[in-house]
Amino acid sequence: MTSAADGESRGVKRLILGEKLPSHKLEDQLLPKHLALPIFASDPLSSVAYAPQELLLILLLGGTAFLSFAPWVAAVVVLLLTVVVLSYRQLIKAYPSGGGDYEVAQKNLGERPALVVASALLVDYILTVSVSVASGVDNVISALPQLAGIRVEMALAIVVVLAAVNLRGVRESSKAFALPTYVFIASVALMVVVALARTLLGQPPVAESARYTVHADQVTQVGMVLLVLRAFASGCSALTGVEAIANGVPAFRRPKVRNAQKTLTAMGFIAICLFVGLLAVALIAGVHYAEEPCSLIGWTACASAPQPSLMAQVAGATFGATSPLFYLVQAATALVLLLAANTAFNGFPLLGSVLARDGYAPRALSTRGDRLIFSNGVIVLSLVAGLLLLIYRASVSNLIQLYIIGVFVSFTLGQTGMVRHWIGLLRRKAPDRSNTIRSLVINLVGATMTATVLVIVTITKFTHGAWLVFVIMPILWFLMLGVNRYYRDVEKEIEVDPHTTFGAKGDHAIVLVGRMQKPVLKALDYAIAAKHDSLEAVHVSIDDAATKRLEDEWATMNIAVPLTVVPSPYRDISVPLIKYVKAHRATHGAEVVTIYTPVYVVGHWWEQLLHNHKARRIRQKLMLVHGVTLAIVPWLLDSSQLIYGRRSRPIPGQDRRGEPVRPRMPARRHVRESEGRVAHGGADAAKELHTEPLDQQKDLTPR
Repeated sequence: MTSAADGESRGVKRLILGEKLPSHKLEDQLLPKHLALPIFASDPLSSVAYAPQELLLILLLGGTAFLSFAPWVAAVVVLLLTVVVLSYRQLIKAYPSGGGDYEVAQKNLGERPALVVASALLVDYILTVSVSVASGVDNVISALPQLAGIRVEMALAIVVVLAAVNLRGVRESSKAFALPTYVFIASVALMVVVALARTLLGQPPVAESARYTVHADQVTQVGMVLLVLRAFASGCSALTGVEAIANGVPAFRRPKVRNAQKTLTAMGFIAICLFVGLLAVALIAGVHYAEEPCSLIGWTACASAPQPSLMAQVAGATFGATSPLFYLVQAATALVLLLAANTAFNGFPLLGSVLARDGYAPRALSTRGDRLIFSNGVIVLSLVAGLLLLIYRASVSNLIQLYIIGVFVSFTLGQTGMVRHWIGLLRRKAPDRSNTIRSLVINLVGATMTATVLVIVTITKFTHGAWLVFVIMPILWFLMLGVNRYYRDVEKEIEVDPHTTFGAKGDHAIVLVGRMQKPVLKALDYAIAAKHDSLEAVHVSIDDAATKRLEDEWATMNIAVPLTVVPSPYRDISVPLIKYVKAHRATHGAEVVTIYTPVYVVGHWWEQLLHNHKARRIRQKLMLVHGVTLAIVPWLLDSSQLIYGRRSRPIPGQDRRGEPVRPRMPARRHVRESEGRVAHGGADAAKELHTEPLDQQKDLTPR
């Protein structure tokens, strides 16, 4: 029977995670297109909330005149997004197993480039969570400025909520995120349409920041080019998350490839429309969003009030700063930015499971939890992303500088791998040559463009904080390579070969005895029940008085199992015990020695600090002794009912008889009686030890 505390703890877990799902229910957790879009595309769709903002922010560093470059920069971003979407359609078709860029690089470029891709994607997924949550909090604060003081606390709380939702399973999280994503798409589309309609009717929206000017320093021609390139690099944040669908193909319903391709196309189309529309309305409304708020000339409250986000300024100019539609846009934007992290919460665990399967990550990442998702990956992602938010104080401007580098590293190597894939098919005389050539051209253009953007992004962002990514990625690369080499060496060491043989002869048992206590008697009873060839109790003496007391109690209780006392002049238990075991094996040859050690099972965490440390250290050292097997005999203390719902049991022999008294129990017959091994229990005990037949032995429950 389980206890109330046990039931309550399970009830809380089930309330948070839901009921366990059997493995055969995995098919039911697969996603239709209308649910896959919000769960995999929320990152690229939500990036339209901050990509135009970052683009205009960088251009404004050169003065308001530089905003005229915005349409041209946006056009290149749209072209790049189109090419990347088309490129990933080819990747999904060729590699639908869910490895994405990592799998492509591994199969076409080799192990080391594949690990570069993996490290880049892992960094990107972590930053996706951090940037999305920070940006979402920014939009919340834009609508409710009084929350500015708890920015970091809000961000960390949101990460915890996202992790909890994802731990409930893929299908559960997609249902939770579907409505906010579609509301965001509809509300932003409505805002863009209304703003453009007002413009055509001669009443264009005007942002509050349009009346602020910016004092700009003189910019040289080289500086102007670098500024435009930096704005382009920031605008390319609109491409983040495009690869997530390629990594998540296994989560789609059948036909997986076709559904994933359609979802990717829909995502690209919606993202382009929202990006272009929002940027156009921001330029029409004259939005001025500065890196340093107090550089906006005319804004007197810059030092005390948070700067409204671009989305908030456009919504306020279009609908009015106090209208319900303004708050709808802000709420939907904040929600979708927060939920954009969900793309990473799906991509990171899936990639982690693939890396674990290939031996480049701890195998715990490939284990599915109660809800059939890779729960360990979800937990790791939430912890690292939360740490970043804490370190950078949930600042979008600081975190965004670390972003995008990893995205374009994986884009470039993935597309390069696809080029080699199609070339290999052509060399093998692919049956559909025309389609293969078309796919080759698409991926070749994609690889060229993403490689160019990678160079631009690296140059323009390196000194602004992106250098940290180039430190973290090599560290991850070496760690993954090291994990793989470790697993490889272990597999080589433990694999079966024709030379290694196992031929142990004999079976000797030792029960460790500290004091005369119930757990010791229980261990003796278990050792008797196991029917070893020979059995003895061993006490390591570190206190002569305590040893003498134990010997007297041993004799008083008529325990016929021989008690061997091993002296320890330096008060250490493990070293004399190990020497004794080695001497025993040296005398008796290839014999298996089973050592029984009692251990307390407790119910409170603090009890772990009070028990079992010495016994644990002894067991760890005994595990290094050749030929030794450890048998741990649990003794449940009363507090263990908190987790197990039952109290300690009586001695098994006493429980079987149902009697309160303990009759005398002679020991098992020693198989090496001819060697004259007389135990410490006295002559009578030794005589009884050598004369009691095996089939007539009774329970080990002394009087």
